[in-house]
Amino acid sequence: MRAVVFLFVQRCYIWVMVDLPEKLAKKLSDRNAVNALRSLPASHGLVDFSSNDYLGLSRSQSVSTEALRLMEGHKVLQNGATGSRLLSGNHPLYQALETELCQFHRAEAALVFNSGYDSNIGFFSSVPQRGDVVFYDEYIHASIRDGIRMGHAKSYKFKHNDLDDLNNRCRVERSRNLAGTEIYVVTESVFSMDGDAPDLNGLAAICKAQNCCLVVDEAHALGVFGSHGEGLVQASDLQDSVFARLVTFGKGVGCHGAAILGSEGLKSYLVNFARSFIYTTGLPPHSIASVLSAYGHLKVPVDGLEKLKHNISYFNRKQSDLDLKEQFIISDSAIHCCLVPGNHKARNMAKAIQDKGFDVRAILSPTVPEGQERLRICLHSFNTEKEIDNLLEEVASLL
Repeated sequence: MRAVVFLFVQRCYIWVMVDLPEKLAKKLSDRNAVNALRSLPASHGLVDFSSNDYLGLSRSQSVSTEALRLMEGHKVLQNGATGSRLLSGNHPLYQALETELCQFHRAEAALVFNSGYDSNIGFFSSVPQRGDVVFYDEYIHASIRDGIRMGHAKSYKFKHNDLDDLNNRCRVERSRNLAGTEIYVVTESVFSMDGDAPDLNGLAAICKAQNCCLVVDEAHALGVFGSHGEGLVQASDLQDSVFARLVTFGKGVGCHGAAILGSEGLKSYLVNFARSFIYTTGLPPHSIASVLSAYGHLKVPVDGLEKLKHNISYFNRKQSDLDLKEQFIISDSAIHCCLVPGNHKARNMAKAIQDKGFDVRAILSPTVPEGQERLRICLHSFNTEKEIDNLLEEVASLL
């Protein structure tokens, strides 16, 4: 059967003829009924407090200019990769970038994927084997959950950033003394929906004691933490204690793509068994050259990084001045979240802030648990103190 669905979008009713099976149409209707229907936003000229472009590198003219120079220098003047990396798509810029990633991140090997989602899907669907166990933080990113579901290992969540809960689970699993069982412990160094961070030293200690493989998604730490934006793993000098790191290029690096950092053996395994790597066309040369250029900017003293760190500190002080601490999740990262329970309330508050000229987005259930809906505010090196003042004063007036 086919169905016609009425959707309520931006305060006006729109007749939408949806040529969908009835079950699919009902799912859309149900989501609309709880004010959680997603739609693609229009571009606008609001003050950016929503993008992941923490250092403003996506808008850097020097990054663009250097990317073109790199393409010319490597004689890769083409618009597309032309095939998968295992066929015709492994152009010379890939090797240059992976070499740079190893040096910058102090890793033995690096393998570039088309996106962070592809990296997590490829890793978690292929690396943990049948009979293995994956323990993941309950707030872990959806791409990791999807990859785990595609694999054959058993998986269990542990309480958010709770070392005691994780340690107990690992100890129980090891007490079973099943030969050949690998245990993978998975976390984010900065959680994308809360902006908080785990105790990486504590996690590394547990993994060492329990003989587990620690996997860290650094998506929202790259470009933010460390003297050159290397991420929290290196800032904590734990790069040799981590089995695998994911770094993404669409956030702090301002470009596109991602990489998994680890051993040469892990790289070889992923090249042979990660389906999201094997069966997809490679990134175009310009994307790889842009990432290489952006990393060149990170290697030199970065004024933008210092400005970002200043803005993070200033934002937290301003929260205190306005007595907003109780409404915000504690964060020393570029991501700050003001809890506004209820999809309707969170969405309306975001709209009111946008009407004042600030691009702040509501994060709604089911993306976050019901009752934990929020405004997600991303800070950047290019935001001014005045913009931060005005934004937080507007938040305070609406709460």
